Amino acid sequence: DDELELQTDGNRSGHLQNGELGLAVANEDVIRIIAAQLAEIGDQFDKEIQARVVNDLVQHFLNENLSREEITLCMSRAVRELAQAIPSDMEQEKAMLVLAMVLTKKIVNTVPSLLHRVFSTAVNYMNQQLHNYVVEMVSTIKQ
Repeated sequence: DDELELQTDGNRSGHLQNGELGLAVANEDVIRIIAAQLAEIGDQFDKEIQARVVNDLVQHFLNENLSREEITLCMSRAVRELAQAIPSDMEQEKAMLVLAMVLTKKIVNTVPSLLHRVFSTAVNYMNQQLHNYVVEMVSTIKQ
């Protein structure tokens, strides 16, 4: 997957691997369905996240003395606190996944130079906390 690039529209670029596209069309359709659902939820959450939360996280990301693990813990703490205000009819893991993505977007929009650090922290957080949920979500939609 290192050779695939994420395009601005959320699609992967068309690099070929061994003469074939790296992702099967069926998997791309599943990913598009999930992405559309998450984007819709993200739009709702975007309005509810206070600037204070984003600014606090920006300050943590700007502090170069903090390790990757410490930054990930800061993001995890912010996501958990925000998730407590989410209606109980939504899966907690889904809310946390969307909140992490929305926070990432808001932080990068606030300080674009933090893109690499924020993105890698968000991916690290999602891999640590939400990997099994994402795998389960993909397999559920495939069925």
